[in-house]
Amino acid sequence: MKMSWRRVTTGAAAAALGLGLLTGCGSSDDSGTSGSAESTSAAASGGDITVFAAASLKGTFTELGEMFETANPGSHVEFSFAGSSDLAAQLDQGASADVFASADTNNMTKVVDAGLVQGTPVNFATNTLTIVTAPGNPKGIKSFADLNREGTLVVTCAPQVPCGAATQKVETASGVDLTPVSEESSVTDVLNKVTAGQADAGLVYVTDAAGAGDKVTAVPFPEAAQAVNTYPIAALSASKQPEAAQGFIDLVTGPEGQAVLAKAGFAQP
Repeated sequence: MKMSWRRVTTGAAAAALGLGLLTGCGSSDDSGTSGSAESTSAAASGGDITVFAAASLKGTFTELGEMFETANPGSHVEFSFAGSSDLAAQLDQGASADVFASADTNNMTKVVDAGLVQGTPVNFATNTLTIVTAPGNPKGIKSFADLNREGTLVVTCAPQVPCGAATQKVETASGVDLTPVSEESSVTDVLNKVTAGQADAGLVYVTDAAGAGDKVTAVPFPEAAQAVNTYPIAALSASKQPEAAQGFIDLVTGPEGQAVLAKAGFAQP
């Protein structure tokens, strides 16, 4: 089954916010910040939820989880961050969670096809690959093709992981077939290999490179535009806290969540 995910737009976010205000505390604050916090609180007060999220979302979702808990006293958000393919497999095998956020639509489709999603997933962000090297780029890597230089140790994500599937698209677009020394199960594992000095270069998302700061040097390459990943989020049908789950999704897709994601380098879908 091929899903057509609903995109996040300013109008949709505003509509969701307006609905929350009607059912919430009725704040007259037009700034949007106070209103969205109150609408989320009204929908999800006291709900404890588990969120399965792609590894590349760890920084942003941790921040959003704290915002959600502040806006909803008595609530708690428990996260499980891993490669999207691993998370989809865990859900298919019966793992318990309330929300799933994938780094690609393919793994979300697997969960939808298994009958595990409530409603329609929403696309909330996009991400693009970049090359990361040790600080200062000691190997002088300037292009995607340079990753095939003799003696260059390259690490990528495994093909079943969204960042690995994106890497394969770039290989096809560029005509360059990489020979990685290892294929990791998540993008954070690739980043860790580079920062630990176990690889000369790795392919990660621009958001991961930005989050690593001066621990790496990022080397953008034009072929990355051929493999942009879209991130969908959805509530799971087995959730025991459907209102809280939807409240977290509303935060992610609303103005506050989109601001946090944009600050980290994510683009809108």
